[in-house]
Amino acid sequence: MHDFLLAKEIIEEILAIAKEKKIKTIKSVEIEIGTIALAHDGFPEHVKDVSLENLEFGLENISKGTILENTKFNLKKVEGENWKLTNINI
Repeated sequence: MHDFLLAKEIIEEILAIAKEKKIKTIKSVEIEIGTIALAHDGFPEHVKDVSLENLEFGLENISKGTILENTKFNLKKVEGENWKLTNINI
């Protein structure tokens, strides 16, 4: 479930950037994924390792019907927390 919420957050961020920069199509995006906190309360037991496979599935499903429908999502596991959009290829 958390992977789906993360996928939704990532898609919304990419769409906001595309709208702001008037980008009509995106070939691929590169995203670095760290350990994601389920709750921002500082408890280590509320931190979860994200499944890149589940996240990619969520990204592909959520992007259907948007300008990201044919976008390739390149996910890279990194140290640290949260996620970061590192590149958008148009």
